[in-house]
Order: sequence, then structure tokens, then C-alpha cells
Amino acid sequence: MGFKWKSLMLTIFTFLMVVCNASLINSNVVRSIKSEDGDVIDCIPIHKQPAFDHPALQNHSIQMRPSNDPTMAKTEREEEVPNIVVKQLWQKSGSCPQGTIPIRRTQTKEGHIASKKPSFSHLNDKEKMVDNNDLELLQLNHSLAVLIAQGFAYYGAKGDIKLCYAQVERDDEYTTNQVSLITGPFRNYEAIESGWAVNPGVYGDRQTRLFVYWTVDGSVNTGCFDLTCPGFVQTSSDIALGAPIYPISDPEGNDPSVITIFIHKDPETNNWWVNYGEEVNIGYWPAELFNGLCFHAESVQWGGDVYSKRVGMHPGHTATGMGCGQYPSPEPFFGSAFVKRMRVIQNKVLVPPAFVNTYADEYRCYRALYLSDYVEDPEFYYGGPGRNFLCP
Repeated sequence: MGFKWKSLMLTIFTFLMVVCNASLINSNVVRSIKSEDGDVIDCIPIHKQPAFDHPALQNHSIQMRPSNDPTMAKTEREEEVPNIVVKQLWQKSGSCPQGTIPIRRTQTKEGHIASKKPSFSHLNDKEKMVDNNDLELLQLNHSLAVLIAQGFAYYGAKGDIKLCYAQVERDDEYTTNQVSLITGPFRNYEAIESGWAVNPGVYGDRQTRLFVYWTVDGSVNTGCFDLTCPGFVQTSSDIALGAPIYPISDPEGNDPSVITIFIHKDPETNNWWVNYGEEVNIGYWPAELFNGLCFHAESVQWGGDVYSKRVGMHPGHTATGMGCGQYPSPEPFFGSAFVKRMRVIQNKVLVPPAFVNTYADEYRCYRALYLSDYVEDPEFYYGGPGRNFLCP
């Protein structure tokens, strides 16, 4: 099936899912769990999840676990680190039976509509005021502060991402913090990513939540968060995509909480798996969804993304924060966001990325800082408050 035909079919089916997804899920509910944070988690039979409404997955056989353990492909530099337990509150109120998966109930059709990221577009210097002259990287209404690895074929990436409360000023804005693997041209790239987000347009509040996201055309016609459109196949009965995660890091920088996100390609099926922590397999994006990502990713990004129609504006820049809302600093009392233990899979080995660059769209608003000297393992700090006396 050609790429354009797959994109058209996915667009049609995504629209149908916006209208019908909630009722279809409700008709298949085995158990519902009311969480203390207000969410309702529905337990759905794994073979009746939304993924299989995708036209390319009509005859897909579920892969229950990866065919290999990529955590075993470590170099001597990669030491065993105790897994930090970050929980979801709904788990205190119940669990999903074996053979089902937890799906956070989307209360309104608007939640499904908002689950698709706004399209990315090129800008010129008349449309956006920026500090960086590399306008080829700019995306409409987005501001990034990321660490980029490129120049190799990547078969996986991971990182320990600090978990924060981030301020989102308006309901139509959001902030995400993630590990992303990308391939293809700027206007028509394929991407998969996972991390944490504050996104009131999708989730209806400003809690810090776990998410996955994917697109095959630069978010023009395809792509969505979590399970709100067909595509991502969930296998875990313990983790609910889109559910809040806790504990949140202390704003003063003491005892930071982190989540480990690990995305890796199965060498036998070519599916892209997402690990939460070192061991929990959430699920995977099937190879049938992609073209370039069927082979490998061309670049990896770690860091933050703020979406607002007011990024780059002067006056009136958004006050939505990135990361923990602080400019990057390795000093704990500054409480800035970070990603540590960055790794990529090259030649079947999990290694630190060899060549990286930092990138920030708006240096006065959101910044990126990479430390590789005088530390045992490179560290990436990023973030910012958005509107302040420096921004823009």
C-alpha cells in the first residue's frame, strides 16, 4: 500500500474514531475504575482496543512482548541503576483483569479532537521573532529546547526524564517532555515519542501525565496522543496512557523524581516498543504504520516542546513553562528539568550518543544546556518560564 494511500485512509479512520471511539470503548468495558484524581479507567479486552480499527492492522497479530531484551545490550559504561518507582494514582483503586488493558476514559468529543497535535509548518522571519537563525527547524506555534543526536542509524533511545509540575497558561496550550525518534524530511517526517505532558486540551486538567505520540506525515493529517486514534498497540494491564504520574519532583530541587522512557525497535518484527522504567513494556507501534521507521530512525531528540499560538510573539508571549519552568542549571536548588543517562541503540548496542547538539528556538524564553565535561555521564538540562522580563 502506497504512503499517500495509507495517509488518506488513516485520516478517514481517525475522523471516524473522533466520533465513535468513546462509544466503542464503553461497549467493550469489562471493568471501570474510579481514580482518586477524578479519572475513570476502563478495562478493555486487549484484542478490542482502538489500534485494530487502523486499516493496516486488520489482520495484525498482537506481539505480547519484545523478541529480545535490549537492556542486555549494554556497554561497560552502562551501569545498573536502581529503578525509581513512579506510580499512577488509579492503581490504588483497583486493577485490570488479565487479558485486558486500561484505557483512560475521554469524557468529551472535544478531548478526542484535541488529542491530535497541531500541524507543523515552516515560518519566515516576518512571522516569528526568534533568537536562533536556523529557521529551517522552526515549527508553527511550537518552541523547542532539545538535545539532538543525528548522523547514524538509530534503533532505539532512552533517557531518565525529571518529573515536574509545569505551568500551562491557557487551555489550548500544552507542554511536553519526551524522548523522540524521527526520520524523513521536515515537512513529511515520521516520529514516535513518549514522556510526560501537561495538556488541558486533551486531558481536561493540568496534571502531569504519561503519554505516547506518533505521526507519519509531520502531524499534517495523521497522529495523536495515546490511544485516541488507531495505531498504538497496548499490551500492559498495569499502565494507563494519559493517566497522571506521581510523585512530582520537589520544586526546590530536592529528591527529584524521574521516569525512564525507552523506545526500541524489535529486530524480528520491526515494531517499536515503549518501556516505562527499565522493565515495563507498555506496548508498541506496529511496523505496518510506517515507511522510513520500518528501517531505523535518522535522529533522536530529548527535551521539551511548548505549543501555543503565542510563542514568538512580542508583546504577549505565552507564560506556559517548559520542563520545570526554570532556566537550565545543574545546581539542584534551581530545580530545572533534566534528562540523564541518554542512550541510543546503534549496531545492536546500547551506548551514549556520540555526536549531539543542543537547539532552542527562543533562547530568552526556553534554553538548553548540555554538560559532558567533569561529569561521569553527560547530562542535559532544559526549560524556562516563557514570558518574563527577558522573553521575548
